[in-house]
Amino acid sequence: MVTMTVVLSIVFALLAAGSNALGTVLQRRAALTVPASRSLRLGLIRDLLHTPVWFGGMLGVVFAALFQALALATGSLATVQPIFILELPLALVIGGMVFRVGVSRKAWICVACIVGGLALVLFSLAPTGGRDQVPGIWWLPGLTVTGGIGAALVLAGLRRPAGLLRAASLAAAAAIGNAVTAALVKSAMNILSDQGAVAFFAAWQTYSFAAVGAFSLFLLGVAMQGGPLIGSQPALTLGDATVSFCLGVTLYGEQPRAGFWLVPALLGLSVLLYGIFGLSHTRCLAQCVDRSRDELGGVGEPAAARG
Repeated sequence: MVTMTVVLSIVFALLAAGSNALGTVLQRRAALTVPASRSLRLGLIRDLLHTPVWFGGMLGVVFAALFQALALATGSLATVQPIFILELPLALVIGGMVFRVGVSRKAWICVACIVGGLALVLFSLAPTGGRDQVPGIWWLPGLTVTGGIGAALVLAGLRRPAGLLRAASLAAAAAIGNAVTAALVKSAMNILSDQGAVAFFAAWQTYSFAAVGAFSLFLLGVAMQGGPLIGSQPALTLGDATVSFCLGVTLYGEQPRAGFWLVPALLGLSVLLYGIFGLSHTRCLAQCVDRSRDELGGVGEPAAARG
């Protein structure tokens, strides 16, 4: 039986995905207006601060973070975070309206596959139970493993020239950071709910999710400059959902359904993967979030990606 709490968490997650999609469209446009860099240079932030559209993107990110916190406060990590996959088709819809880009029939089919596949996966697995708070010592192995994998992906991405692998590696690292941020946000929101604001601002989780989230956002900006959308978007979308699901099961003890339910879940996953990779490869999505390439004459675009 679906409770009102579950419905609220899903609504907040959908609002967060929509806000994040708006932020993605505006941030990617801003990222392509500043000089590209092959390293993690702090000057990128300075350049973006002089780009008005970047502030619109940041506003979308702020509201997304607020809605995400509310969703995680009322729902499970393994359910809430995968809903962020809908950011991809929402970016297509929002970008299409903002930039007046026509959406192809193939793109709409991919959108239907993403929505239908995600719904089938979540309905089949339907994670339940779990703890409200993670025991302190349990954070150590979780953060060590995710941090190690993320660092390896960053190093691998920075060693590659601009292109598919660079974008995918850096976006995957950003996705891991987003998932860890969500896990920490859920813990911090539980502290706020149970112990109040003083305990919230005294908790290490509060400052950790702020730091990890900010660095993940910075990594995403570098990934966006590092290569094509087909490299960064699937890695970001699938990586966040997958790592969040794993953290929900391992750290928070959320229990997905197994047995027969794995069959429709795998079917839904196959449809979902087709939709994500197919949509990421469509020209209309690229125009929605990469629209400024032609208009700006390649400003901010890595030389290896031109032509």
